[in-house]
Amino acid sequence: MEHLIWTGSFAFLNPLLALALGLLALTVVLWMLAGIVLPEDQMAVNPDGTLNSNSRPRKQIQAALRYSFMASISVAVAYIVLGILMGASAGIIGAISQQFMPVWLSLIILCAMSIAFKRKLGLYGKLFDSPIGMVGFGLVMFWVFTGIFSAMGLITTLDPLAVVSGMKNKVPGTPIPNLEDGQYAWYLLGGDNLARDVFSRMVAGTWEVIKIAPFATLFAFMVGITLGLPAGYYGGRLDTVLSFLSNMVLAFPVILLFYLLVTPEIVTTGVPSYMAAVLFIFPVIFLGVLLNSRFHTRPRVRTPLLIGVLGLAIWVYLSLISTNGYIVNAPAYNIPGLPKELDLVDFPLVVFVSVVFVNSPTVFRIVRSLTMDIKTRDYVAAAQTRGEGPWYIMLWEILPNARGPLIVDFCLRIGYTVILLGTLGFFGLGFEPENPNWGSTINDGRKLLSIYLHPVLPPALALLSLVLGLNLLADGLREESLKD
Repeated sequence: MEHLIWTGSFAFLNPLLALALGLLALTVVLWMLAGIVLPEDQMAVNPDGTLNSNSRPRKQIQAALRYSFMASISVAVAYIVLGILMGASAGIIGAISQQFMPVWLSLIILCAMSIAFKRKLGLYGKLFDSPIGMVGFGLVMFWVFTGIFSAMGLITTLDPLAVVSGMKNKVPGTPIPNLEDGQYAWYLLGGDNLARDVFSRMVAGTWEVIKIAPFATLFAFMVGITLGLPAGYYGGRLDTVLSFLSNMVLAFPVILLFYLLVTPEIVTTGVPSYMAAVLFIFPVIFLGVLLNSRFHTRPRVRTPLLIGVLGLAIWVYLSLISTNGYIVNAPAYNIPGLPKELDLVDFPLVVFVSVVFVNSPTVFRIVRSLTMDIKTRDYVAAAQTRGEGPWYIMLWEILPNARGPLIVDFCLRIGYTVILLGTLGFFGLGFEPENPNWGSTINDGRKLLSIYLHPVLPPALALLSLVLGLNLLADGLREESLKD
């Protein structure tokens, strides 16, 4: 079996890519210099009443930037398309592109349907009018689909924990010796210092991020919203007490707080389990109050709806706080939880509760500030005049009108959570020792960074691109929400 090179049989695209990227870099530099040196745009009124910029150099630079960017994207797409068609004969890029086939198909279907029905999809549909938002959405959904399909075993080439003799620190594209039937023939991104496949570990680590970051952030938002709405609406002593508690948590260094929560000595005391039992009850309360406030005048609808939704929510709650059949399993005592047969939600509890605990105070402060502003609006006064209850006003009048800033912050906070998860994995805290998360993979690779670059670069670039995509998505959502 021969060694794979990066581009294989379509190396003729390399000069085109280098030229396109060079032009892109040059136009970016010119665009930055133009913003400093050239005067501000002077707007002229056209005969039809529209505005037109008189700054011709700025227009030319922006057009060059747009075309060089499109050229770079076109060449990159050509790499992917040829790689899908040619597979390993197109080198490492071709083999990787072919492995990601389910992801490409899912992205194409999702984007095509979203663009076709964007006028009916509200703020999500408007996202496709923003180039920045579309790029961010594409990056985020690429890793979301990668995580989902990797959990199904459709992308990874080998077991991320498997060790192959003779593949320690091998460079990308190295063929596997003594190949067995049905075994993938290459280490596409090389081997790490324990002879494990870097590509498979990078792809498998995606699922560890995707299954924790969005849901932990969602739980943090439910905690922050449940406490922030009454604090901002009622004010007084309730606001003082809750604001004081949130400021206490925010005043504590985040990294040190994570260290304390995930340290084995603290875990054995059951403190994270108690925290999970308290924090994770807030989503149940939120759902119950939300539905009751909406349907309190229609008991025939409210009662069965509350029974079904709260029953499912309580099951998820018990599944989250139970580990191996116990809520707390300390050496001196234990508290039984949900039986293993019913415990179908599998999250690393310590990491999950740490992320929720750290993010909740910031969300609380944002919701409190928005509530204090929105409660003075006329439509809130109209709802009070109609005799609506306080929780109805908070959840169905104030909260929907605060959704724009909250959605933007939600995307940004998922990015912060991804970085926190990478930090925890890097220091070996909260995850199992062999867990293929990006942080631990980066830590394993950095030990030989001066000699071998390939074990550390793929997970680092994956983490960077996901956080970048979330930030761009947040910028696109902010841009479109301001147009409403």
